Amino acid sequence: MPAQEGNTPPLVSFLAGGVAGGVEAVLTYPFEFAKTRVQLRTQSDAASSKNPFLVVARVFRNEGVRALYKGCSTLVVGSIAKDSVRFLTFDAIKKVFADPETGAMSPLRNLLAGMCTGVVASTFAVTPTERIKTALIDDARNAKRFRSSFHAVRIIYQDYGLIGMYHGYAGTTLKQAGATAFRMGTYNILKDFEQDRQIKQTTATNFANGAVAGIVTTYATQPFDTIKTRSQSAKGATTADAFRSIVNDDGVRGFWRGTTMRLGRTVFSGGILFTVYEQVAAILTPVFK
Repeated sequence: MPAQEGNTPPLVSFLAGGVAGGVEAVLTYPFEFAKTRVQLRTQSDAASSKNPFLVVARVFRNEGVRALYKGCSTLVVGSIAKDSVRFLTFDAIKKVFADPETGAMSPLRNLLAGMCTGVVASTFAVTPTERIKTALIDDARNAKRFRSSFHAVRIIYQDYGLIGMYHGYAGTTLKQAGATAFRMGTYNILKDFEQDRQIKQTTATNFANGAVAGIVTTYATQPFDTIKTRSQSAKGATTADAFRSIVNDDGVRGFWRGTTMRLGRTVFSGGILFTVYEQVAAILTPVFK
């Protein structure tokens, strides 16, 4: 992907993307946990803070530090799968969108390649794992039916069948298409800009580019993320029902609920993801080339 000037071997893209996704998920999970809690509909008899930092503090005080990592294993597995697929697919799609004569990628071509990559990642990795992660977090504050990720998969399958794993598919796919377009596109646009001006690509540069890409991604795709989270609660809901419940609860502003905590995560996750990817790809490329 962005690493070796477009010449990264497919297996390296796959492996480096998986490692980067796993590391990023573990290090930033408490941000994701709090953001998800804030976005989920509150119980009618229990007022819930909309401040993600207060959510983290309350969960830590009442449920302990382990509760902040509820659903983490599912997200890690999903992130490894998602980012393996995402980096591999982006590399392959870039070749299709590249200028046939120069091989260059314009900003629009970068965004389109990222959008197509997001649809693939949502279908094969993101939607099922996000559904389980969100259901676990929601269940932990209410019914407490699920004992583990595997138990949640079994119960959801028994209740809804395979389609139950794809509740929120529309919202997730819209989010992934937009997020991957903006994240991968912005990162590559920044990197191309720097390379044209002979700005050296260092760990600090990679992290900064990834962080900027994370900021752009968050504000552009937050409504899709909020709809996705409501759709994938423990009980599940259609995308239309999720949309209506957000409007009824908080109005238009409700679509940006959890932005602060998601922004905290995406700034760090973008920096971590691309930095780890570049480093791992640099190590593996000579081995597999």
